Amino acid sequence: MNTALIEIYSHAGEGYNPFFVKDNWQVAQLNYMPEQDIFGIEKMDKHEQTDEVFILLKGTAVLIAAEEDATSFTFQCIHMKPGITYNIPVNVWHNIAMEKDAELIIVEKSNTHLGDCVYKPLSTQEKSRLNKQIRDTLNQNN
Repeated sequence: MNTALIEIYSHAGEGYNPFFVKDNWQVAQLNYMPEQDIFGIEKMDKHEQTDEVFILLKGTAVLIAAEEDATSFTFQCIHMKPGITYNIPVNVWHNIAMEKDAELIIVEKSNTHLGDCVYKPLSTQEKSRLNKQIRDTLNQNN
């Protein structure tokens, strides 16, 4: 059998790994890392050139989207379910809060992680509000 007919990719380590980059798109895997801890989100990010698709493989994760006004962020959180496809449109602030068992697949334009990232740190008040919203989101599904 010709093993070159099927390519196999995986990521077992911590953090983000774009393991398949082709033409104008890429597939990456994001596994838990401290910066993504369920109650440790410090910043929001957005991409100005691509939507970003997330698929939870396993574990517990909360997808966070946010609107920004003149003074702060307003958050929307969703408790991700395995096998469901979630899309964050271009220019939407977002992040993912993950427990240690979480693994996700990310699909986006190629090389997004190398240059199409805008970051904004959260204030102490925003972190507090976000943590409460994450806790409430997780409790709604219990």
